Amino acid sequence: MLKKNPNHVSYNNIVFKVSAIVITLFTLWGAFSPDTLAKYASAVFSFTSKSFGWFYLLSVAGFVFFCLFLAFSKYGNIKLGKDDEKAEFSLFTWISMLFSAGFGVGIVFWGVAEPLTHFVTPPLAGVEPQTAEAARLAMRYSFFNWGIHQWSVFAIVGLALAYFQFRHKRKGLISETISEVLPKKGRSRIKLFISILAIIATVTGVATSIGMGVLQISGGMNYVFQVPNNAWLQIGIVGIILVLYLISSTTGINKGIKLLSLLNMSLVAVLMIFFLFRGPTIFIMESFVVGLGDYLQHFVEMSFFLTPYSGETWVNDWTVFYWAWVIAWSPFVGSFVARVSRGRTIREFVLGVMIVPPVIGFAWMAIFGGTGLYLDLYTGTAISQAVSQDVTTAIFVLLQEFPLYILLSVIMIVLIVIFLVTSADSAVFVLGMMSSDGNLNPSTSVKVIWGVLIASITAVLIVSSGLKGLQTASLVSALPFTFILILMSIALYKSLSNEKSPEKMGQNPEHTNPVYAEKNEEVKQQQEKEKVPQETR
Repeated sequence: MLKKNPNHVSYNNIVFKVSAIVITLFTLWGAFSPDTLAKYASAVFSFTSKSFGWFYLLSVAGFVFFCLFLAFSKYGNIKLGKDDEKAEFSLFTWISMLFSAGFGVGIVFWGVAEPLTHFVTPPLAGVEPQTAEAARLAMRYSFFNWGIHQWSVFAIVGLALAYFQFRHKRKGLISETISEVLPKKGRSRIKLFISILAIIATVTGVATSIGMGVLQISGGMNYVFQVPNNAWLQIGIVGIILVLYLISSTTGINKGIKLLSLLNMSLVAVLMIFFLFRGPTIFIMESFVVGLGDYLQHFVEMSFFLTPYSGETWVNDWTVFYWAWVIAWSPFVGSFVARVSRGRTIREFVLGVMIVPPVIGFAWMAIFGGTGLYLDLYTGTAISQAVSQDVTTAIFVLLQEFPLYILLSVIMIVLIVIFLVTSADSAVFVLGMMSSDGNLNPSTSVKVIWGVLIASITAVLIVSSGLKGLQTASLVSALPFTFILILMSIALYKSLSNEKSPEKMGQNPEHTNPVYAEKNEEVKQQQEKEKVPQETR
């Protein structure tokens, strides 16, 4: 009799079936009635952002301080794995994978567009647009929106998953990280719901990211090469991306994703160095330093900034939107971050995830966004006006001001494509894992199914509602997931406290987890039941 391969888990389970059906119906809805999909998605996000913007700000600020507390507390030396386990990937490879599979494509999309948008429409009332003061404020808020707040959300999910999975031998599922804080009655149903919600959030979040990249590529091809920017071009780009990431996903995480991530970071480094020294170098360095100083100086103020007295909408349109976006994205990025972080200490994990990618993002913003601000302030260009008309072409409008414009544009398009392939490759791996009961090596068939569904919903959202539809569709799950993140934080702290309590010191970490002990007791009881018939024969 053939033994079942443990690494080839069937997709014949309730989580896969329900989530795949929901995503398919969502895609069909967008295909046949795009206006109603955009209308309802926008209404849901508008309601949650206006009614719960304060909740998003409080929650994300809490995640920042909680992660930093863990890193610098007695829990910081705890390994995400066995005490003698070594890190699975080198530091450079690990950082490359974090950045590439996380928000790399978002940084490329908004690196020029966001500072110049804030330059035209300043975040604070009373600041005159397109002035030196507006430029400085634009850089400060660009740093804030792409800083450690975003990555603290990913850190919470990744840390909880990695801790329970690699140290306590739990399944790599979000629902497993909060088992011990759920009521016993109905626990299994709640966990099923959370697993399905995590998959839906991941698919829509990844579709948003891929869709933004596709719109940027099509916008760039239209701007640089005058290729007609229409639905056929965009669908064709989606098809090419689909083929590339399906090929990459079959090679496994140690080959395809790893190699693409390293190539990504190499291209990013080359472009940043080139534009740093070819552009206004001193201005870039000074804007980076001033932006970093402003970010740190106003950190607490910006973390809790709302406008209840003036009724302005900037915070909801930007900061609250970003926090909801990263929360909706967190199941995917957090799951992938956990998968590649085995063997690192909690301190290494928190500092690596929350500090290094944001600093790379700040540098990219300072170099590309800072160059755009310099050109508009001191050379009379109108890059900010072009950005206001079409954000997808922002970086290509900037590149036009440099020699080798065509070559640089081609390299930028290649970089965006690789970012998209890496993100999608990582996503189908995570989705396969989520829908295969936490298996770390999901089957190829499962990954292919998720890959096709991601491409389908991306194409539908692009054609039906463009960038706005992409953004709002991914945020429907943000509010319920905020509560799940809070439960994950409580469960993580509870387990860490239990592990570090004096009476538990020196014990196997598996035995300090209440849920593990409960399951262990269930196994013992089942074994006792199985012994009874044998003894009576």
